[in-house]
Amino acid sequence: MTIKLLAIGKTDNKQLQLLIDDYTKRLGFYIKFELEIIPDLKKVKNLSEDQQKQKEGELILSKITTTDVLILLDENGKQYDSVQFANYLQKHMNSGIKQLVFVIGGPYGFSQDVYNAARGKVSLSKMTFSHQMVRLFMIEQLYRGFTILKNEPYHHR
Repeated sequence: MTIKLLAIGKTDNKQLQLLIDDYTKRLGFYIKFELEIIPDLKKVKNLSEDQQKQKEGELILSKITTTDVLILLDENGKQYDSVQFANYLQKHMNSGIKQLVFVIGGPYGFSQDVYNAARGKVSLSKMTFSHQMVRLFMIEQLYRGFTILKNEPYHHR
């Protein structure tokens, strides 16, 4: 199985990018992982929130295939502790899917088309984080999940 993380817009904070790169490298020891950045839309000040969500949604949907399992990182998604999330990952690996795709949406969330294509929603917290930080948190939680599944000492229970 491959895990892909799709995100809108580049990370412009160099320290944050170094951490993202570090956890991406670590995660690669456990599973094939890809972080794919969808470039920010141009001329968004001429677009309504709905138009921006629609255009971002089209870009998101163009990056997935019909066999991908699409999971949205959404404030209204299901919350897991780290052990539960590890079990969630294991369940998907056991199901025989080829690619599990997590998506971090744009500043206004997802279009209805993206919600319709999704097979689930996960929330990292009830708090709001910058989209750039969410990338790091998600990759770290993926890494933590695999260390839990492998019974390695990274996660302290």
